[in-house]
Amino acid sequence: MRHDHPDGFRRTASGVPADLNLLRTFLAVYRSGSFTAAGRLLGLSQPTVTTQIRSLERQMGRELFERLPRGVAATAVADELAARIAVPLDALAAATGDGAPDQAPPEPVHLAGPAELLATRALPALGELVARGVRLRASPGLTDPLLDELRAGRHDLVIATTRPRGRALTAVPLADEEFVLVAAPEWADRLRAPLAADGPGVLHPVPLITYAEDLPIVRRYWRHVFGRRLTCRAAVSVPDLRAVLALVTGGAGFSVLPRYLCADALESGALALLDAPDDPPINTVFLVQRPSPARNPHVTLVRDRLLAAAREW
Repeated sequence: MRHDHPDGFRRTASGVPADLNLLRTFLAVYRSGSFTAAGRLLGLSQPTVTTQIRSLERQMGRELFERLPRGVAATAVADELAARIAVPLDALAAATGDGAPDQAPPEPVHLAGPAELLATRALPALGELVARGVRLRASPGLTDPLLDELRAGRHDLVIATTRPRGRALTAVPLADEEFVLVAAPEWADRLRAPLAADGPGVLHPVPLITYAEDLPIVRRYWRHVFGRRLTCRAAVSVPDLRAVLALVTGGAGFSVLPRYLCADALESGALALLDAPDDPPINTVFLVQRPSPARNPHVTLVRDRLLAAAREW
């Protein structure tokens, strides 16, 4: 639906100016980082590109680019506009064959993080973007190696379970994960009362199912909740929390898991809490990228969608 505004320009119901030529020029400048490069991509002169961008800025009433000695830098308004129009304009260009020969569709977005978070939270949240044409390449792994790979340019975004050190990467909090002490109901019925009365020593004879041999999640729970050092050894160690969940739900023993991962099992009664402290251990998960602006606008789309979706996690 179009609306006429007092400034004399047509706009869509979303508030985006309706002139596709101006939007195509804007997107070329946004991706190339300069008016001159955008002109070469579109077959336009640099003064024409400048005129069109100024026209678009007048329509929006906002500055889109900061002029630099060499090229331009996108403003926050430009980032938002690119996130809204990139996918539909690319789809339109692909359908009509109207794109410039050198203006290829954006490359896939390389996203990395813990396998469990990718599979159960991040990738499902990105389904709508994939349907709109965003391509993804997902890599599961541990935080430290993934951050090293991000610094080396192998990924665009990393979901990290710790905040990266130094200034080579930028990180924003994505979500908080709460850790819970769980077992199958048959174990919980036998252990809950003795645990409350006598402390965590009653769990020592029970098989411990864990994510890693050094028990990082379980040790953190013991320090935070019980105020003591963990002395148990793992009966099973498997580097996938979904496998840990399956084993514990199947009655193999007990573990500490992120609540988001076992919420459905707890709700259905397939899994039970052994303990419900007033102050459970919390870990903040971060979304990390390199500080230089991403030239691929789909990276911004994925980043913004993950941040929005994480509010519901």
